[in-house]
Amino acid sequence: KTLKNILRVLSLVMALLLTFTAIGCSSSSDSITMGGSTSVEPLAMSLAEEYEAYNPDAKTVVQGGGSSAGVKGCAEGLLDIGLASRELKADEISDWPSLVTTHVALDGVAIVVNPSVSVENLSLEEIRGIFAEGSTDTWIVISREEGSGTREVFEKKVMDGVDIAPNTEFLSSNGAIKQKVASTSNAIGYISLGYVDSSVKTLTVGNIACNADNCRNGNYAVSRYLNYITIGEPEGLAKEFIEYCLSTTGQAVVEEAGFISLG
Repeated sequence: KTLKNILRVLSLVMALLLTFTAIGCSSSSDSITMGGSTSVEPLAMSLAEEYEAYNPDAKTVVQGGGSSAGVKGCAEGLLDIGLASRELKADEISDWPSLVTTHVALDGVAIVVNPSVSVENLSLEEIRGIFAEGSTDTWIVISREEGSGTREVFEKKVMDGVDIAPNTEFLSSNGAIKQKVASTSNAIGYISLGYVDSSVKTLTVGNIACNADNCRNGNYAVSRYLNYITIGEPEGLAKEFIEYCLSTTGQAVVEEAGFISLG
């Protein structure tokens, strides 16, 4: 009798395990987990929201963490799609040769100041000098932290091998920089064009405005692609989602979110 009870319990446990396994497999095939760049994050959220309305059975989870975290999370299988506001680095390509990049939008890295600042334009050389010197009586300098794709684009296209001064304030997201610049007199920083609003003032760089046309034609110096990273060519629901993002409907969402469509 005792043996029968044990067998009955074991059968019940096995049935439950099979049920939970089936549920888990069904859920994972109908969901997409994305994470990484805080520049791409709000865009991915807007696209995911519209995609779920288009495909009610699909579930999406979007989180931040920075471009490097997005690439690593994707490569290690923790994310279905990594979000990156820069291209893959040489060591990432070497370490994870199966990673594939899909461009989903264009973006400008806007140089922003507190609205009280009278300056309207700076050259690349002047911006480089400000960030190389760090905070002074003239400027409170705000930058992204290491691991940020936005910072890496800024370092490549503005700093040109010159280090950002250690007496700069380093913050973890575009939103944090925008808030700090908006609330601090004489503050200067850089953020994704998609984050720009009336709380900060955007400078022209070499008398070229950070806008869609100038980013598309290459006249604005600090522009980049926003990217989805996958292991191999996207498949299944991830493929369907990316195809939606690249469609005419998806690219209209890109524009509505304040970013630049691929055109």
